[in-house]
Amino acid sequence: MQFDNGRRLAGEALGTAFLLATVVGSGIMGETLAGGNAALALLGNTLATGAMLVVLILIFGPISGAHFNPAVTLSFLLRREIPFGLALAYVAVQVVGALTGVLAAHVMFAQELLQVSSHARSGPAQWFSEAVATFGLVATILGTLRWRPDAVPFAVGLFITAGYWFTASTSFANPAVTLARAFTDSFSGIAPPDVPGFVIAQCLGALAATAFFAWLLRPRTGGDDKTGDESAAPAAR
Repeated sequence: MQFDNGRRLAGEALGTAFLLATVVGSGIMGETLAGGNAALALLGNTLATGAMLVVLILIFGPISGAHFNPAVTLSFLLRREIPFGLALAYVAVQVVGALTGVLAAHVMFAQELLQVSSHARSGPAQWFSEAVATFGLVATILGTLRWRPDAVPFAVGLFITAGYWFTASTSFANPAVTLARAFTDSFSGIAPPDVPGFVIAQCLGALAATAFFAWLLRPRTGGDDKTGDESAAPAAR
């Protein structure tokens, strides 16, 4: 089914809002119930976010592609799968949706509506973690779209669930998410001065993954080396 741009943008905005409401809301809930146990709070935050991503991609994937992420939109722009103007509009509504989701979480938990995070997240380890996380997220999307497009929602949800735990930064992997989380002084927040480092690392990770998978997934031509396993990928023939 084809949807007009208005519906696509509405899907991106609403999906991103629900994603941030989940990230921030589950962080507040987890911190409240964990009684100071940071690992338990992070586990609650992780499971809710991964589960919600599966649901949101299943709902909005057929409408907008379910990017919910400027880094993903950048990748599809470079692959010429979304026009430049629409890509800019996607990024704009993703940011607005993300900020709306944070505000919704604050309302649901009776917190001060407007906040600024004091949670420091900076340094080379954090930046490298974000580059790795975003590379992995884009790789998950591009690889799964090529071989098992029906599995994208589950693959993305599982990758982000794992990313919370194998990266030092807890795998933001999303510039809109990063910016919005600067406006919550809760478990999931990030101090505003630390946002640019995260966003730059995320964009670099997305660029690297897009370039690498453009090469990796390129179909073999008759002049290429034929010494590889002939049975490995019959679908590529």
